Amino acid sequence: MQFNPEQTSFGRHETFPLRFGWLTKGFQAVEQNACIFNDENATVELGVGKNMVNAIHYWLQAARLITLKEKTWQPTALGTALFSQNGWDPYLEDEATIWLIHWLLASNPQIATAIFWFFNCFHKPEFTEAEVLVALKSFVKTQVKQSKADNTLKIDVNMILRMYTPKAHNKDVPSEDALDSPLSMLGLIQSVFQKVYHCKPDERLGLPCGILGFAITELFKHNPRQSGLPIQTLLHSDGYQAALGAVFRLTETDLLGHCEQLVDYYPGYYALRETVGIHQLYRIKKLEEIEALYFLEQHYQS
Repeated sequence: MQFNPEQTSFGRHETFPLRFGWLTKGFQAVEQNACIFNDENATVELGVGKNMVNAIHYWLQAARLITLKEKTWQPTALGTALFSQNGWDPYLEDEATIWLIHWLLASNPQIATAIFWFFNCFHKPEFTEAEVLVALKSFVKTQVKQSKADNTLKIDVNMILRMYTPKAHNKDVPSEDALDSPLSMLGLIQSVFQKVYHCKPDERLGLPCGILGFAITELFKHNPRQSGLPIQTLLHSDGYQAALGAVFRLTETDLLGHCEQLVDYYPGYYALRETVGIHQLYRIKKLEEIEALYFLEQHYQS
């Protein structure tokens, strides 16, 4: 999806970062009852308070696991493949799923606008919460059609830092939030001292090839007329579309390394070529012959 100034969303998570168990619990509830989030018994069915019900509903949408069809919430194909009872990883036991959820959120400017902005538009490697808030306010003022309350943006910034910062390095995070937030396991944001955070490009050795293949295929689907994407385009976001290097915080060398691995693991789909000193990733197959879910299926079934 591309960023659209008229289609943004802030503060809909009820201040709750994504927690372990929420996606599975919420998704399987939707499978059983498409109207669960309009049901008076939702708090009983999900075993959480009303605000948490709203938060679970939001995170399922933001992670692209459910979608609104004919006035009811329906599982997406991806959601079913992942989180149905017989899915690939219904209990979030594979770290690859956490990398995938991160990509799904950070490449969703319409529903997870603040997360998209942070990973694709905010590039300061060392910062405070206040500096992130100032930058987000500036972005909203200049790039977003509707004005947003400062407090709403502050809540979003706080949520991002709580959700992505490991508990051991962030004593300001409520223990139940840090413990229950799977995205903190990725180590993308670190709290170093006195409320100063780091979010720097690194090797990301734990990033699975299948997740990269899924993300790259999505980017090609969003750019159907292009048979090749320059490494610089994959590395740096233009502010309208997510970029691999930005979302996964990869250095150029490591992005190239991951792309080389993808080409080796899945021959016949993509190829790396260098022309006039510029590296580009090309798709070999026709776009309609490549399915993003194929790369996930290969990962989970292996």
